[in-house]
This record gives sequence, structure tokens and C-alpha cells, in this order.
Amino acid sequence: KDQPPRRITRLVSRIDSVGWIVDRPAHLFVVPVGGGDVSQLTAGEFEDGGLAWSPDGEEIAFAAGRHETWDLDQAADLFRVRASGGDAPERLTETGPAYARPSWSGDGSAIAFHLNDWRSAPRHGQVGVLDRSSGEVRLLTTQLDRNCSPYPPSREPVWDGRDLLFMVEDSGNVHLYRVPADGSGKVELVVGGDRQVGSFDAVGGTLAYTVTTPTALPELYVRVGGAERQLTRIGEAFNRGIQLVEPERFTATSADGTEVEAWMMRPASAEPGRRYPTLLNVHGGPFTQYGNRFFDEFQLQASAGYVVLYANPRGSSGYSEVWGRAIRGRTAPEDPGSGWGGVDYEDLMAVVDEAVRRFDLVDPERVGVLGGSYGGYMTSWMIGHTNRFKAAVSERACNNLLTMEHTSDFAGIFRTEMGVTHLEDPREYERVSPLTYVRNMQTPLLILHSEDDLRCPVEQAEDLFVALRMLGRTPEFLRFPGESHELSRSGAPKHRVQRIEAILDFFGRHLGPA
Repeated sequence: KDQPPRRITRLVSRIDSVGWIVDRPAHLFVVPVGGGDVSQLTAGEFEDGGLAWSPDGEEIAFAAGRHETWDLDQAADLFRVRASGGDAPERLTETGPAYARPSWSGDGSAIAFHLNDWRSAPRHGQVGVLDRSSGEVRLLTTQLDRNCSPYPPSREPVWDGRDLLFMVEDSGNVHLYRVPADGSGKVELVVGGDRQVGSFDAVGGTLAYTVTTPTALPELYVRVGGAERQLTRIGEAFNRGIQLVEPERFTATSADGTEVEAWMMRPASAEPGRRYPTLLNVHGGPFTQYGNRFFDEFQLQASAGYVVLYANPRGSSGYSEVWGRAIRGRTAPEDPGSGWGGVDYEDLMAVVDEAVRRFDLVDPERVGVLGGSYGGYMTSWMIGHTNRFKAAVSERACNNLLTMEHTSDFAGIFRTEMGVTHLEDPREYERVSPLTYVRNMQTPLLILHSEDDLRCPVEQAEDLFVALRMLGRTPEFLRFPGESHELSRSGAPKHRVQRIEAILDFFGRHLGPA
């Protein structure tokens, strides 16, 4: 009550998991390591980030949107500022796409970066280089047709002599690649396999990186020359006494003949001849991917006696750009697609059908569906379009795209995928909103949402809950105080445990004993 009112003049005034930024934007400061006065290098209403020191310590490169319409788009430029202060930031790139994560070459003559063209989303993230003397920008990874900026955000491109090292999403994996920074050679795979690379670095001919698989926590590896050596075995103690399940990859044929990659995990204590309740998991994004990494929730579901299904329907990352853009809006001026709830829905239903056909242990009468964010959207969408599922858990979902365009911390972002704003074509936003089909929803539903979620505000859950109750349905609504959109990943431990317990309890009541 003692706080003064906040004056808002821009769309971007809050960020999920951070809070209000309108009166405290992120700026660059320098403090001597040995102590002393703090120097502020940047100011203004802009959010500055992704900083990188030049090799001589004289300059700092960073990424920011500092143009007039910075709150109306997602453009971000590269800037440089003297570490000693006293001068205004100098813009190094031409405003348009989103530059991020700068990285200086050893001699300071070039700056590597990640780039994403937000103007017609989704697009594959690219790796490029800015020549400091000429100002020329060169993209190095367009030949790959894969996303070179994985989610969660990967680190900046790493210089290894005259080459750059970077991560790439590929069919559920995250691999490490290299490319000559001058554009003189082809992109080369360095670390591959059915696994995901996490952090990495290269110094003096030694490459260090972490690797995870569906049954192995991240471990540290090094590679000198072509030989890989594992340095840590931290997960061995964790795995001792725990029965982990290896996923089985399979493909499903969607309604239009498209092949969709999917995985199935058997219950940890599966017995021959028995059928088990099954959970279809839907990832968020939608431009992200499931795949070959350790995911505690899948192992937990399997240990609780469920068959676990997950897939990468169209709209996911990790495949061609055409695949990722397949669910762009129907009225988008460039590369129109099916819209959300189109071929992505068909792909996921095909995965369920194929799992029932292929795996005898799947009980077709006891299939549930769950997901968060876009996965929550798809869960809500599915139960509005089919009664196939016995129960559903919709978490931190966007259920009403029309209102979410007004209330999200990313207000206005859907236009980059829809091709139009909610002001230009509100009926299309209503068409792709699960709430529009609430009268069709007969499936038992648990709604999970964080009260401080700024990405998909809690009103998205309230919209769905109120509508269902007014129709006489019996949804359950679990609200988590003080939590953000990131509850499942970085929420309070107590709340994270309560969340998992609530999910397992709900499916246990509606799918029957495992």
C-alpha cells in the first residue's frame, strides 16, 4: 500500500518470474573486482542483456531493443559500449531481427551471435558473425535447416580458434556442431548420438560438455581430438536402487499421411499380458521438442505404473522449418498453416491410435492427457474436440487467445504466428481458443495454474473453470500462490511436490489403479 502508482506507457512492463520492470529496467553496470565505485554504463527505459567483454577488456557488447517501437516488436540489436563509461551505446546492427548472446573472437575483430527473425514466427535460430571493421553480418547455419538456438536458451556461440561451436536441435536430440567463422567451410557435427548436449566450452584444443539421456542425469565429458572421455558419474548414486525406463521410439501416420516421431515408456514394473493406464504428454512452446534427455516427470509417471507417451507434432522444433511453421495462422500472409489445434491435434491423436495398435500394454479405455503452457492449451483443445480421453490435466494453459493478447507479459506476440492481430481478426482468435468449445468438454478435468503467472495469466484458468461450472460440469481447479509460469521447473520445492502429487492423485482416481 505504500508503493506509488506505476505509470505505464509501453506494452512491456512486466516479465514472468521477474515482475515489474517498468520502473527498474535491466542496465549494464561495472564494479572493480577489488572493490570500489560502481559505474552505470547504460540507461533509459530499455532492457539490456547478454553482455560480453571484449578480449582487451575495453568494450562490452550486449543485445537490446533500443529503437522507438521496441515494445511493439521483438527486434533486438547488438550494441557496444566502453567499459570505462562516458559514451552512449553504439548500435552495431541494422534493426529488424532479434540478435542475442554476443561472443567476441579472440582478436576482437568479430562478434558471433544468435539470431532469430521474429517477424514471421516461428523461424529457426541461426548463428552468425559480425565483422567489426566492415559491419558485415554473415549467417553461417542456414544450410542446416535445424534450430540452432535450442530452448531452454543455449549459451552463446563459442570460439574455438577460427571456428564457432554451437548447439543444434535435431529429432529429439541436441547436438554440438562447428562451422568456420569466415564462412569458408561446411557445418560439421562434433558431438552427436541419441542424447542432448547441455553446457559446453572449448579451450586450448580441449572440448568440455555435459550430456544427458532419458536414463542418465547430465554428466561431464571431454574430447581431445576425436576421443570422448566421461569425467563424472554423479548419476550412479542417484540411479542405485531406482528402476529407470528406456523409451521406445516409434512413428505414427497422421491423417494426411505425415509421419510423426513419438516415444513410449513402459511402466517400471510392467508385467507381460497386462494392460495399463496411459498418459499422453504434450510439450509447451509449441516451438520446442521432447526427446532424448532425462526428464524426471516421465520417469515418475512410469514408476507410478503408467504407460508414458510423448511426441513432437507439427509445430515442434528439432525438424525442418516447414515442420515448425505448419501451425501458423490460416490467414497469415506468409506461409499460412492450419493454425493451432489443426495438424498438431491430428498428429497427437494419430500417436494415441498408433500406440494402441502397436503396444498391447496400452489400455485404450484408460488414456489421459496432460501438458503445460501450449501443452495445456492442447489439452484443453483436445477435450473440446474428442471424448477419447478418460481424464485430463491442463496446466498454465492459454485457453482464451483473445484475452491473453491483452493480459500476457508478451502482449501482442500471437500476431507473429497468427499473421494478424486480435484487433484485425478477433474471430480467428476465438476459433483457435479452447474456451470457444467449452460446451463440448465432457472429460474430467484438473486445471493447474500459478497465481503470479504473467505469461499465461491466471484469468486463463479462471475463464475455463467458470465456464465449465456454469455449464454444470465438475472441474477441479488448483491454484498455487506466489508461483510463476515456471512452477514445475523452478517453483518452491513444496509446491512442486504438491503439484506432482495432485496430478498422480487425479489420474489415479479417474483412470483406475495402475
